[in-house]
Formats: sequence, structure tokens, C-alpha cells
Amino acid sequence: MKKIVVLGAGMMGAVIAVNLCRQYHVTVVDRDRNQLNSLETQHPVETRRVDLSIPRAAREVIRDHDLVIGALPGFMGFEILKTVIRSGKDVVDISFFAEDPFKLDTLAKKQNVTVVVDCGVAPGMSNIILGYCNQRMSVSDYECLVGGLPVKRRWPYQYKAPFSPIDVIEEYTRPARVVENGKVVVKPALSDAEYVEIDPVGTLEAFNTDGLRTLLKTMTIANMKEKTLRYPGHIETMRVLGETGFFSKEPVEVSGSTVRPIDITAKLLSSMWRPEQNEPDFTVMQITIRGKEGRRHKEYVYRLFDRFDEHAEASSMARTTGYTCTAVARLILDGGFARKGVCPPEYIGAEPNRFHRIMADLQRHNVNYTCEERIIEGA
Repeated sequence: MKKIVVLGAGMMGAVIAVNLCRQYHVTVVDRDRNQLNSLETQHPVETRRVDLSIPRAAREVIRDHDLVIGALPGFMGFEILKTVIRSGKDVVDISFFAEDPFKLDTLAKKQNVTVVVDCGVAPGMSNIILGYCNQRMSVSDYECLVGGLPVKRRWPYQYKAPFSPIDVIEEYTRPARVVENGKVVVKPALSDAEYVEIDPVGTLEAFNTDGLRTLLKTMTIANMKEKTLRYPGHIETMRVLGETGFFSKEPVEVSGSTVRPIDITAKLLSSMWRPEQNEPDFTVMQITIRGKEGRRHKEYVYRLFDRFDEHAEASSMARTTGYTCTAVARLILDGGFARKGVCPPEYIGAEPNRFHRIMADLQRHNVNYTCEERIIEGA
């Protein structure tokens, strides 16, 4: 039986481990013993309490495994990934770190390992879909609208964070790169806000975030953008916090102590944004791809609407992110994807058989994407 080690026992890591543990030998690593105990008592997984910020400890824990899955906060992701690559291990990562993953491409090829990064729902499945379409047609326009939200709206944020709050704050502060008329344009995060109608939710608010990531280097498409979806009003609250300085990383002195405002903000938000146990949520994504296929101009619209799984007690965001990751993990372990180096998910979607296998794996877990196709007349 092949052996997998999952780094991180949070919401995403736990769903990934549970999904894989009856097919493979799974070890889950985290420094939080309570999270590990909860997994170990309910599922056939092995657990190890390790501080993964120590490279020597990380190297030791991954040594005897066939595949590593990275499910750690973004601020840890890049360095841990570097450690995994240096250890000569194939890896699938969902930490969504800020650094450019292609900086590790030379090292990964030297170590002869497969490194799939950004392997969640978006980025992740969105990239796989675009990679698939890009092989079938000459794509001119790509737009991804995506968000994970609680079913119940609560003042003042109307939001719960399936990831570490500091990672969400990073999403709200990092300048957003979009492509307009073939050129990369940098815009402020939270910019170009607009209301959109998303079935079956209703009116949501969409705004720019830096979600294109690897697509900026791997795709030659005239117009590309990704926008995050939230309940109306959320963006204004975030702008107020940002303008006031609560997201600043510059230390300030308070009563003789030096602190970073962002650390205090993340600490305070962690309790307000933490989902309650088994709190219902949903994930919604709408991907619009336009271009020329043969002699016709076409538009494809892929849609996802996914809900909290009451039976498995798994959040929708954890399901849609985690099951994309596990589908790719199976693909690698079965020999279905063996490209060496840093491989963003669009590389996987570029081959039709791999694309359909990923889609089928997700459907088995009741994560269902629909696709609407239409011919654009007069284009």
C-alpha cells in the first residue's frame, strides 16, 4: 500500500486525509494535538505531532512516504515545499503561498520530482478547466468568479474563513494582476467591485483578487481576470479596516510593546470568522471562457454550486478544495501524471483523459460541475 503524508490537520488537511485513508496508508502531521486526536479516533490514519517550521523535523517526517500533500497556511507553504522537493518527494500543494512557485522549478527538475501547486478549487480546478479548453480552442477571454460563504449571514462580516484569517487578509491586500488586451495590469485588491447574479444564491458582490497566479505565465490569452464573491457589504467593511491600517505589516508601538497591526487583526478575526461546528456553507464558481473553436466563436460557462455535506460533516470549501487535491494525488500515484518540475493544474487539464478523470473523481464525491456551451453569432 502506498504511503501519503498530509502536512496540516486543519479543515482542508483533515478532509484530504479522510478521503484518502481507506485507499492508502495516510499519516497526518500537525503541531496541534487536539486536531490530530480527533482524526485518529475516528479514522484509520496515523498521526504525528511535529513542528513543521523546523526543516530537519519536516524532512524526517516525510522521509518514508511516496507522496506529500501540503495543506499548511500560506506563510509556511513556500519554505515547506522547498524542503519537500529537496527531499526528493512528489507533492501536491494547496497552501496558496504568495511566492512564485516557478522559482522552485529548476530544483524540482534536478530532484526529478512532480510538484503540483495551487491544487484547490480556485486556483486549482479553475486552472484545470482552462487548461482543457485552451487545448480545444483559441481562447480570447477568461473570467472566474468564485467564493465560499456561510449560508447564514451574520453582521458585521457576513463571512467565515475556511482558511487561516491571515491568508484571507493577504488576499484582500495583495495587488491583483489581470490581463487586458494582452498586457498584465496591476490593480488594487478589492477593486472593480460589481454586483452579479449567481444562481441559486442571488445577488453577490465580485471584486478583484490576485487569483490568476500561474496562468499569467502559462497562458497567452488576451483578457483574463479572477474575482472573489462575497455577500454585498463585505467589501466596504474590509476597505475600512484596510484604510485604517489594521492590515499593515509595519510594527507600531502600543504601551511600550511593538506589534504588527495585521497580527492583532488576524487574532481578533480568528474567532469571528471561525465556522461553528458543522455550520452549513456553500461554494459557488462561475467560469466563462470565450474564443474560436474551428471556424466558430464559442462561449463555455462552467458552473459549480456545492453545499455542506451533512453526512460526512465536511464543509463545502473543504470538499471542493480537498477533493480536487485528492483526485490529482490519485492521478500521480497511479502513474497518470508524471511530468517533472513545478506543474500548475492547467498542465493537468491540458490532456483530455486526465481532465475527464478528475471530473469523474469529483462527481463520485458529489462535487458536480455543469457546462453550458453556446455559439457567439456575428463575432
